Amino acid sequence: MNTGDNAWVLASTALVLLMFLPGLALFYGSMLGQKSMISTIMMVMSSLVIVTFVWVLFGYSFTFGPSVNGIIGGLDYLGFKNVGGEAMDGLGITHMTFAVFQSMFCAITVAIIAGAVVERMRFSAWVIFSALWAILIYAPMAHWVWGGGWLADVGALDFAGGTVIHILSGVSALTAAVILGPRKSYTMNRTSPPHNLVFFFIGGMMLWIGWMGFDGGTALEAGPLASLAVSTTHIAAVAGVIGWLAMEWIVRKKPTLVGAITGAIAAMVAITPAAGFVSIPSSIWVGGLGAIICYLAIYYFKKKIKIDDTLDVFALHGIGGIWGAIATGIFASTEANPNGNDGLIHGNGMQVVHQLVDVGISIVLGIVGTYIILKVMGLFMNLRVSEQEEREGLDLSQHGEQAYNSFEPGTSDSYPQITVEPQALKPANSKV
Repeated sequence: MNTGDNAWVLASTALVLLMFLPGLALFYGSMLGQKSMISTIMMVMSSLVIVTFVWVLFGYSFTFGPSVNGIIGGLDYLGFKNVGGEAMDGLGITHMTFAVFQSMFCAITVAIIAGAVVERMRFSAWVIFSALWAILIYAPMAHWVWGGGWLADVGALDFAGGTVIHILSGVSALTAAVILGPRKSYTMNRTSPPHNLVFFFIGGMMLWIGWMGFDGGTALEAGPLASLAVSTTHIAAVAGVIGWLAMEWIVRKKPTLVGAITGAIAAMVAITPAAGFVSIPSSIWVGGLGAIICYLAIYYFKKKIKIDDTLDVFALHGIGGIWGAIATGIFASTEANPNGNDGLIHGNGMQVVHQLVDVGISIVLGIVGTYIILKVMGLFMNLRVSEQEEREGLDLSQHGEQAYNSFEPGTSDSYPQITVEPQALKPANSKV
């Protein structure tokens, strides 16, 4: 075992946890009305808790267990059996480090979907959906691409989850939004504006910082490949901010904080599958164009399809992931990573074809799998809150809490009002 490599991946695990909580929770919750903050945080947090539990019991084994006909992993690692402190073959990290690091990927993929269904999905339904989706959708796709499954033989490149994480979650989010139907406020064109852009900025920057571990840790070593992945991720994000703000300046005449952070996120989604396969100059194109494409998807494509994807999950993660996967096939270079393949601009046009196969499988699995899960769940339970509960706000109706409380003297039994009679007051210069 290489202690430096192991320490880097453990640190990367913590960075991904940071981008998860509080990063994603603040990023999502702050963009909604204030009566949805607690419910959004709870959906993101429950994804971490439920999916990690399921990952230990079944998910890791189904994803990275010995392949059964290239379809699913075997049962060797159920309950983390045989997952210990021994070094993995060909790597300098322990098996347990790898397993826990990968659990974060599964959990955050589920949490991303929450952004499309907040403000209307029952918390109980979300908890069940999270567990089922992780086992039935994420585990097979991750096995096919990373765990020795059949897609690994196709020749597609996906460094840190363009298809497995972003496309899969993006199309699943859109499918869930369609099945649940729009929020009542959406149909009446009365949705709440973002209630706290400072929290949005903090959450967005935590995502940016955590993404260094998300992509850099995927190198599974503290070496040149990690350096490449961290660098391409950061520089792509910078290009994304420039690309998004340029579009805002052209279209709206004013650059915004929301646009700057969203551009960075869109670019990092796009660079995720390419981070360890492209050069620094190529990452600028991947990130910059990724932000512009996502901008167009949000402000033009979404208006045409008229689906209430609350926080534009499909436009950012679905569209951004599709562009990133294709861009990997265009810009990949064996000079950047000898263990990868050359892409279109380096004379290998077939790499784009391989990427398109991977993209297509991810889209089909996400749509069909999510549709079946939610339709079956709907036979046994209500998936969304009532109109009254939605009007009241899910913070109160689902959790009995409010993110922001004001205290007025005399309104709480715990703090009885104390009245001071005016005649009891003494002048400031009183000797008494």
